[in-house]
Amino acid sequence: MGRKVRMGIDVGGTHTKAVAMDNQTHEIIGKSSVKTTHDDKRGVAEGVVLSFINCLRENSIDPSDVIFVAHSTTQATNALVEGDVAVVGVLGMAKGGFEGFLAKRQLNLDDIDLGGGKNIKIVDAFLKLKDVNETSVKNSVQELIKQGAQVIVASMAFGVDDNSSEQLVYRVCAEDDLPTTMASDITKLYGLTRRTRTAAINASILPKMLDTAVSTEGAVKEAGVSVPLMIMRGDGGVMEINEMKKRPVLTMLSGPAASVMGSLMYLRASNGVYFEVGGTTTNIGVIKNGRPAIDYSIVGGHSTYISSLDVRVLGCAGGSMIRAGKNGVIDVGPRSAHIAGLEYSVYQKTEDIQDPKIEFFSPRPGDPDDYVAVRLTNGERITITNSCAANVLGLVKPEHYSYGNADAARLAIQALADYCETTVEDIATQIMERSYAKIEPVILELADKYKLEKDQISLVGVGGGAAALIIYFANKMGVKYSIPENAEVISSIGVALSMVRDVVERIIPSPTKDDIRAIKNEAMDKAIESGATEESVEVHIEIDSQTSKVTAIATGSTEVKTTDLLKECSTEEAVSIAAEDMRIEENDTKLMCRTQYFYVFGDKNKIEEGKPTPVRILDKKGFIKIQRGYSKAVKTTVDEAENQMESLWEDMAVYQSEVILRPDIYICAGARVMDFTVTEFEQLKLLTGIELATFSPKEEIVIVASNIRQD
Repeated sequence: MGRKVRMGIDVGGTHTKAVAMDNQTHEIIGKSSVKTTHDDKRGVAEGVVLSFINCLRENSIDPSDVIFVAHSTTQATNALVEGDVAVVGVLGMAKGGFEGFLAKRQLNLDDIDLGGGKNIKIVDAFLKLKDVNETSVKNSVQELIKQGAQVIVASMAFGVDDNSSEQLVYRVCAEDDLPTTMASDITKLYGLTRRTRTAAINASILPKMLDTAVSTEGAVKEAGVSVPLMIMRGDGGVMEINEMKKRPVLTMLSGPAASVMGSLMYLRASNGVYFEVGGTTTNIGVIKNGRPAIDYSIVGGHSTYISSLDVRVLGCAGGSMIRAGKNGVIDVGPRSAHIAGLEYSVYQKTEDIQDPKIEFFSPRPGDPDDYVAVRLTNGERITITNSCAANVLGLVKPEHYSYGNADAARLAIQALADYCETTVEDIATQIMERSYAKIEPVILELADKYKLEKDQISLVGVGGGAAALIIYFANKMGVKYSIPENAEVISSIGVALSMVRDVVERIIPSPTKDDIRAIKNEAMDKAIESGATEESVEVHIEIDSQTSKVTAIATGSTEVKTTDLLKECSTEEAVSIAAEDMRIEENDTKLMCRTQYFYVFGDKNKIEEGKPTPVRILDKKGFIKIQRGYSKAVKTTVDEAENQMESLWEDMAVYQSEVILRPDIYICAGARVMDFTVTEFEQLKLLTGIELATFSPKEEIVIVASNIRQD
């Protein structure tokens, strides 16, 4: 085998893009793009295969050199949006008596509304546990099929504790190749109705996703690639295609997930609001402490147990057209130039913009009739977009993907400016202001939800249209911004470099060390089952005291990494990075602690005054792992960790009326930064004790405690 190659394929609304990367250096070997094949009989899977094969051929890549191949997918989301779903038969099971009476009501789902007149049709049957056997299950399944069921959901009250009856249903259905979902296989959380509904959504897209998975997997193997095909999950990880065949619903929002994971590979910042800016829509989400913000998805107004990126989707992007009247710009979007079949003025030749005239029109039936088009003397029509305005205002630089011909855009906007009796700059600014008014509240809402401190926020722009929005917004808000290299294919890069991720959740009141070890091991086993190597898996534990929910998040790679993206930075370089991020002078930046793997920096003036300080934890590559604004740090040893944590726990508590806000605790131990957010010190001792048990008692570690500001 020659070089080792990682391949990532991202399915976008317009294009499906493949990227091949060198596994050792993470340099891009080649790219390939095809139109997304929405109308093909194999759906978007055909574009995945075409872009993959083209990328191999165009870049002379030997299929035997490919060690990793993964793709994002829009099919789960599209199937639900378009109502391309199967009829679901729910076979519910519970004990008799009052428990059975309640369970039967909870299992009797209504059809799930998907909007736009689309829904998931539900039919149901019920068995008492004492009557569950192979014969009764077969009879119930046949009755569901007679009612139109194409797939089956097996859901039992308290099935998270004992799913043997659900397994029986699964085996019976498997004999007839009938697609089946066990509710306990989707989530281990209580909540019978919500768990069953989540399983029903998963089952409704099983037939379509199975067909796609089989055809895509077969085509990749035919190309001579022997490694398993991986699929991007909506929470930012990947899983083997065999896992996707069981839980396709986990791929919802895998496109935005791919873009944020790609961003994390290139960025040194650990906290920020990211924009995936396409031509039609902008996806907005949060990165906190180096992880994307995850939440449960809502489908048809119903909460589910589907974990995915917490993303807001807005119809205001690089190609969004403007609406206007005599008094100026009324709105921007949601219709885009792509949907209207018009070209952006900023991507035209200057000499083609002859005697431009403003026309108002309705792009689609039912749309407002004040969208702006520009008629040229040659009879063609073009339009004005966010990208046009940003280029005219000089915000977009030649290195940005959305850079275009500002002179051409200026001529087009001049026609509107004359109509409105104002200037080109005023119209361009109005366009950006209307877009800002739509998106700024979303940024602030997300920052508040995830408690991002204002001075810790940076805006991260990805997607081809990033520069059209993010630069203006960052300047307006007074925050930092970054647009990663290769932003236009960042999603494909994110897929290529992504790691296996799996999550186990349990309701465990007062968890013990054995409980934590058990759920940690279960999460590790699931990650390995999904394709991660055993030695690469790390597990992060979260405990929610209010709900008694314990979450284990396991991440790992499909092979052990031998090299990293960047060389190690010197102490001087680390000081410079930390100072720039804290917005202070290098002379005012103090190295508080260091270990073999990490630097911890703070504000020298705050430290000398004995006050909490902004803190930046950097790894030896210069990546900022933690950004917090009100913190204290100590260097200690494993055997002294508990005493030091208890002191910081009390010292960094914030008292607000009747509430005590306890600090978040971060521990730099070995090559890991572990973060712990709990409300009780006993839980902190439990979690840190488990994590530090593998280290020598005299091993040096750094503990950082962070809270919100008191002033």
